[in-house]
Amino acid sequence: MSPATLGSVILQATQSEAFDQIENDTLLSSSLWANIALAGLSILLFVYMGRNVEGSRAKMIWGATLMIPLVSISSYTGLVSGLTVGFIEMPAGHALAGEEVMSQWGRYLTWALSTPMILLALGMLADVDRGSLFTVIAADIGMCVTGLAAALVTSSYGLRWVFYAISCAFFLVVIYAVFVEWPQSAAAAGTDEIFDTLRVLTVVLWLGYPVIWAVGVEGLALVESVGATSWGYSALDIGAKYLFSFLLLRWVGANQNVVESAGTTTGSEAAAAPADD
Repeated sequence: MSPATLGSVILQATQSEAFDQIENDTLLSSSLWANIALAGLSILLFVYMGRNVEGSRAKMIWGATLMIPLVSISSYTGLVSGLTVGFIEMPAGHALAGEEVMSQWGRYLTWALSTPMILLALGMLADVDRGSLFTVIAADIGMCVTGLAAALVTSSYGLRWVFYAISCAFFLVVIYAVFVEWPQSAAAAGTDEIFDTLRVLTVVLWLGYPVIWAVGVEGLALVESVGATSWGYSALDIGAKYLFSFLLLRWVGANQNVVESAGTTTGSEAAAAPADD
């Protein structure tokens, strides 16, 4: 048997094992199927809600928001099938040292693709400058990638927490921008009413992810149930993605004139600047 064939067999065996374990764990499987169902319903609802969106800026916000459940349904299908799930042996020092633990590494892939869309929609709503938007999205992706590293490192228990700390540092950049800097732009754009609601919802729920990581099977293993940990993440996803998206799209649909005028503010000021020289 060639190395390529052997690798394929091992991969398939791992997927089959993961699929069987998920299927036989009601708590775990329900945490995944619930999100597949909600993501599917959200896609249909958001397509319907976007039927009367006409302004270019409003359409861009709608498009970014629609990507959130589209990414989620793909990701959760990958998880429930065992495609983006693996088994890792925890290193010495971990509460479950030497034991094989299921790692839902596909969640980090989802967050790396969906959370930038959340920030893009928020940034466009607040009419922030492109430099700030780029920086925050880059920090967000860095947060997700280093979070994935923290979850997958098996050579050293200490390095898992080092990557965790780096991920949290990236997260602080995101929190500062969304909670301190961007509200000023939203106020100037006239979108601060809905922005304030969404930023609180986003920051409060996003803070739950590192907490679950720390107490769950990947961190201190105070909660050793993979199903319970998975439900923790899934519950946060429901609020941080679908509820967030619904509130945003409902407001944008009813206030397209405000959204479009916000998009012309920066351009108008830029056009006026040469005349002042």
